[in-house]
Amino acid sequence: MSETGLRERKRRRMYRTVSDTAIRLFLERGFDAVSVAEVAAAAGISKPTLFRYFPAKEDLVLFRIADHEGEAARVAGEGPSPVEALRRHFLDGLERCDPVTGLNDDPGVLAFHALLYGTPALAARLHGHLERSEEALAGALGGGLDGRLAAGQIVAVRRILAQENWRRIAAGERVEDVRGEAVAAAERAFGVLADALSRLHVTVTR
Repeated sequence: MSETGLRERKRRRMYRTVSDTAIRLFLERGFDAVSVAEVAAAAGISKPTLFRYFPAKEDLVLFRIADHEGEAARVAGEGPSPVEALRRHFLDGLERCDPVTGLNDDPGVLAFHALLYGTPALAARLHGHLERSEEALAGALGGGLDGRLAAGQIVAVRRILAQENWRRIAAGERVEDVRGEAVAAAERAFGVLADALSRLHVTVTR
C-alpha cells in the first residue's frame, strides 16, 4: 500500500476512534453533560487536535452517518429509474436490518438513534446532513427545479419510513413483527413517488 493510502487509513482510524469514544461518553452521561475537552482526553488527543478532525461537537456523533450523505445520489443511477433503484435499495436494507432503515433492534443502534433524535442540537445538525443528501441527489437527477422537487420528496420518504420503523422498534416491537408492514409501507411510498415523479423532467446524470 502506498504512503498516501497508509496516511488515509490512519486518518480514518483516528476519526472512527474519536467518534466512538465521544458517542460512548454521550450515551453514558448525555450529550450536554460531556465537554469536548473530556472527549479529547478520553481519546488521548489534545482539544485543538480534536477540532481539526471535528469542527463542531455535534460532528462527533454525525460522523457515524456522514458516509450516507451521497448514498441516494449514487444509488439513483443503479436501476432502470431513480425511484426503482432507490426502492430496491431500501427494501434490501430492510432485509439486512440496515440501521439506516430503522429496522434494527441492536441495543447499541437503538441507543444511538435515541441519542441522535432525542438531542435537540444533534437533531438540528441532522437536518443539515439531510439537506446535503438532498442537494447531492438533486444534482444526480439533473438539477433545476424538477431535480430539487424530486430529491426533496425522495429524501423525505426515506427519512419518514426509517423514523417510523425506529419508533416502533424503540417502543418494544420485534423486528420480525414490524418487517412485513415496513416492507408494505415502503412499497406504497415508493409507488406513490414513482407516479408523482413521472410528471417531472428528471434525468440521472452519471
